[in-house]
Amino acid sequence: MASTEHNGMPRRAVVLLSGGLDSMVTAAIALDEGFEVHALTVDYGQRHRIELLSSKRIAEKLGLASRTEISLDLRAFGGSALTASIDVPKAGVGDDIPVTYVPARNLVFLSLMTACAESLGASDVYIGVNALDYSGYPDCRPEFIKSFAETARLGTKAGVSGNPFTVHAPLQDMTKADIARECARLGLDPSWSWSCYDPTIEGIACGECDSCRLRKKGFAEAGIVDSTKYAI
Repeated sequence: MASTEHNGMPRRAVVLLSGGLDSMVTAAIALDEGFEVHALTVDYGQRHRIELLSSKRIAEKLGLASRTEISLDLRAFGGSALTASIDVPKAGVGDDIPVTYVPARNLVFLSLMTACAESLGASDVYIGVNALDYSGYPDCRPEFIKSFAETARLGTKAGVSGNPFTVHAPLQDMTKADIARECARLGLDPSWSWSCYDPTIEGIACGECDSCRLRKKGFAEAGIVDSTKYAI
């Protein structure tokens, strides 16, 4: 574990903890790198609440320093199958940006994370975006993450005072199989997390949405059992 003490005090990091597999692995990586981890979870009006419960469970299992959940109802804007009455696609991952894309979601979330970090005196934020096995969301790309770090430097008291934020995206260049291997390496139970966009009435992962397909593909390619139960 890397030492992250500064002036005898542990360095703090804010992690976006959605409750999904990627955010769980990212939080565990931040811990593994020696940070005191504070989680931020956003209830943005997503169509199901299971991932919020998963976020709380993960924070407890990992023993995070704190978990803050805030409400920001993006249903007011709509425009996504996750925040409006639009069917979640089940035909497989395509080449176009799918209707599960929530307009500017990671841009909004990173802004909130930066505000949280600045209030805590933290200079590091972690987000579990991935640009290989993913659904093609533009706010998951490396160039976006890099540009946001500069925006945060220019738009915060900490940044203009010479204490810029470091935006960590440790899963950026990993495949889902790589992420599944990290999950195993870090001793995490996959069932703590939740990835499905469209669970059944009984609260079981559908197994057909993009997120379920990518997750199942990753564990299968890694040869690791996913303890999550799927309807299909």
